[in-house]
Amino acid sequence: MPDDFMVRAFLAGLGFALAAGPMGCIVVWRRMAFFGDTLAHASLCGIAFGALGGVDPFIAILAVSLLIALLLARTKSNPFFSSDTLLAIGSHGSLAIGILCISLIKGVRPDLNAYLFGDILSVTSDELWTIWGGGIVILATLCGLWRILLCMTIAEDLAAVEGMPVNRVYLIYMLLLALFVALSIKMVGVLLITALLILPASVSQTFSKSPEQMGVFSSLVGGVMVVSGLAISNQFDIPAAPSIVLVGLCLFVLTYCFRAKRHAL
Repeated sequence: MPDDFMVRAFLAGLGFALAAGPMGCIVVWRRMAFFGDTLAHASLCGIAFGALGGVDPFIAILAVSLLIALLLARTKSNPFFSSDTLLAIGSHGSLAIGILCISLIKGVRPDLNAYLFGDILSVTSDELWTIWGGGIVILATLCGLWRILLCMTIAEDLAAVEGMPVNRVYLIYMLLLALFVALSIKMVGVLLITALLILPASVSQTFSKSPEQMGVFSSLVGGVMVVSGLAISNQFDIPAAPSIVLVGLCLFVLTYCFRAKRHAL
């Protein structure tokens, strides 16, 4: 019989994978990996500000992530610098600010390693409810906006001409991404969130015949990564989040080899 903390870890990871599947598909299609990285790194500032102000870490992370998401939504139309330049500056700048602020905290400091690399084995029952509740909100919203998001991915200008609320939907998606980051920090950490968004979508892309199928397959691949990674972590007593990412990396390499071989035939 598995221990309670392992059961909570499995359930939290599955809830994470469920939401990560379709979210990751949009990230891959729209080439938004830098956005995910920037939001994840900026969340470290939320951790620091929460510790300095005595605010619950999740609330602080969510508030900062939402603020950064609003700012990132405006980088598309910046006339002076390209989006990737601004994102790279924001990503590494916020990571540096967060680490420096945490180092200046007097007394008991937040466990920086837990936030950088995740600590899914310490997820509590209350956090489990929060993860699944947030995941359902993300999935429900994505289902409602799916058609518009697909049209924006194919041709954003054409979608705008057709009268679709492109800017509003883009902003909503960025806010969903911020919520996803805030929910995921405890499980996979600042440095690994983007990997767990991109890997399932990249693996499932090879075997999918429609966008909807890719979204479902991505969630399934994410579930396989979580279950396998936690099993490996428990068996060999190694960190859980890197183990999950390593499983995803192995799946990606196998998929890449399969695609290369099929293309060569």
